[in-house]
Amino acid sequence: MLFELIFLFFAGILGGVINSIAGGGSFITFPALMFVGIPPILASATNTFASCAGYMSGTYAFRKEISTHKDELSQIIIISLIGGITGAWLLLKTPEAVFREAIPWLLLFATLLFVFGGQINTRLKKMASNHRYASSVGGILLLIILLGVSAYGGFFNAGLGIITLSYLALAGHTNINTMNGLKLLISSTVSLIAIALFIYNDVIAWYEGSIVLCGTLAGGYVAANVSRQLPQKQVRRFVIVASVATTLYFFFDIYVG
Repeated sequence: MLFELIFLFFAGILGGVINSIAGGGSFITFPALMFVGIPPILASATNTFASCAGYMSGTYAFRKEISTHKDELSQIIIISLIGGITGAWLLLKTPEAVFREAIPWLLLFATLLFVFGGQINTRLKKMASNHRYASSVGGILLLIILLGVSAYGGFFNAGLGIITLSYLALAGHTNINTMNGLKLLISSTVSLIAIALFIYNDVIAWYEGSIVLCGTLAGGYVAANVSRQLPQKQVRRFVIVASVATTLYFFFDIYVG
């Protein structure tokens, strides 16, 4: 029990530091929850709960940047709520064995997004700048994409931030602070509605999740003080190595082991 507490707390710290500096903390916290024996669907729901506090505190920190887009906030929140609860509902309806087999593919998808996310966003920004004033059809398509992004976040939290940034780039946003603020707002909204459904269905491991949450908050606080000293490229490389190793482990464990 003591080992589990220490292990989950430090996994939360590491996840919180990584989320604050480079993103991708779920590559640490989600496997850690499964390592201590939490079933896959329960681990995914618990990971969403443990990550939410960081999203909310980040959203508050970027409140000024977010307020510059008041006109679109209600639409973003409504779509995020619909997508988030849809994804969470799909997770709960997915058989445990099917979700377990899907884990390595979901991790592979999130890993590829993490590795190539910067290049994807650069290309999308160019597209967005060339088509800043999209037609009504383009606007509807963007809403559908946001709905899909939110549904993914409700179903599986890992990689949500990277996918959301790609959506915002496609939507024509170019200010990185505004993009980070809106990303955190979408992530918070998706997570909160998903957590409400998870609580209703009693699929959150509160003890383990609370430990990871405390660790995540501590890690985020630590990162705020040491981020200037840590080379972001090195942290990013660590996340890539960890995510590739985690993905390969799950492929081996589920399909070979």
